[in-house]
Amino acid sequence: MEHSRLRKNVTSNFPEQISLALSTPTSMWVSWVTGDAQIGLNVTPIHDPLTVGSEVWYGKESGNYTEKRSGISLVYSLEPQTKYFYKCGDSSLAEMSEEFVFETLPLPGSGKYPARIAVVGDLGLTSNSSTTIDHLIYLTTGGKGVSCYSFEFPNSATRETYQPRWDGWGRFMQPLTSRIPMMVIEGNHEIEPQVANTTFLSYVTRFSVPSNESGSGSNLYYSFDAGGVHFIMLGAYVDYNQNGNQYAWLQRDLEKVDRDKTPWLVASWHPPWYNSYSSHYQEFECMRLQMESILYQYRVDIVFSGHVHAYERMNRVYNYTLDSCGPVYITVGDGGNIEKVDVDHADEPGKCPSSGDNIPEFGGVCHMKFSFGPAKGKFCWDTQPEWSAYRESSFGHGILEVMNSTDALWTWHRNQDIYEDDSHGDLIYIVRQPELCSVGSMKSSHTGSMNFR
Repeated sequence: MEHSRLRKNVTSNFPEQISLALSTPTSMWVSWVTGDAQIGLNVTPIHDPLTVGSEVWYGKESGNYTEKRSGISLVYSLEPQTKYFYKCGDSSLAEMSEEFVFETLPLPGSGKYPARIAVVGDLGLTSNSSTTIDHLIYLTTGGKGVSCYSFEFPNSATRETYQPRWDGWGRFMQPLTSRIPMMVIEGNHEIEPQVANTTFLSYVTRFSVPSNESGSGSNLYYSFDAGGVHFIMLGAYVDYNQNGNQYAWLQRDLEKVDRDKTPWLVASWHPPWYNSYSSHYQEFECMRLQMESILYQYRVDIVFSGHVHAYERMNRVYNYTLDSCGPVYITVGDGGNIEKVDVDHADEPGKCPSSGDNIPEFGGVCHMKFSFGPAKGKFCWDTQPEWSAYRESSFGHGILEVMNSTDALWTWHRNQDIYEDDSHGDLIYIVRQPELCSVGSMKSSHTGSMNFR
């Protein structure tokens, strides 16, 4: 942890690991960490946490902070599409951060959308991770971000509760997350089982999400609006069955979505339902069987997942059948995880997993042979499935640009193309057709709904 991007570069209780997250269309969470991590037996706090306050100063001009919030790291009464300058920390201890800046998003119902939405999964903390984030900063902020750096942890555990590593990741991300809101959803690496059946403790402690604002009451699933896009973040490692709390909340949330105000409906969770790689093949079929129909009924437009350490984009699909009213499923689990990139496809000779492989870390096992279509009677296809449109084993990230209520541009950017002008490994225009795919109808229209250019 001695690299300049990973080690602690502030003293005493000055804020570090500063990050933003959306709360409501007019409020923003500002989170940070103070103090020093301790590892070992008989650990006692160096400072009483109650003696360190939480303040956020912010305003529309650099150095002129017209608003000050204390006791909670939530700034509110924000105007849309407005640049704000801010500091955070504890002024009573003379320990305030340097100045940062963020820009608020358009309001739902305004007919406007975020300029760019970056999507990255399974980021990890490796040399590939550094390239991904450097590339992402370059594309989202217009600058080349940090200078070149490289670091790896070849002997690190992949599931751990080691807090200095969490701290290193927070410092690594601060150049991006202190400027642009980061909305997260948990994966299997965040489970971190501990004594007394405690799970996800680091995750829920370190990341702010609008769980109460969206009515879920759980940091493991929630929703939020970003201009004319409504995002639903689902938890695959918490009860997803139709008689559970998450499903009940999902139904309530979908019922409240006003497609006049937020025409686009985007969902995200960690493990993909549609996946033609051998790794994690059919791993979360149980979740798909429980939840796919309600997402289809309410016409979710796009689904983002990770878990598989490669890139794959599907054609619009529902129940393994091409369907122009189904979502476009996209796997972007290629952020740079230490487990390396996945290369084997389940349809290649000798690469089809057995039914005993790919057991999920949560939930049941629902592996099945196909009962219809070209793969009828088989567990794997013999060729690339018709619902799999494009796949590539490279590290990278994606950018979603929503242009209006019916048209969006999705581009996937490989790490090896960093800083090349107009570079992308995959590009697709996604077109909504609400007149053909009405909300609430389980009948689909088989008119094409995507344009490829």
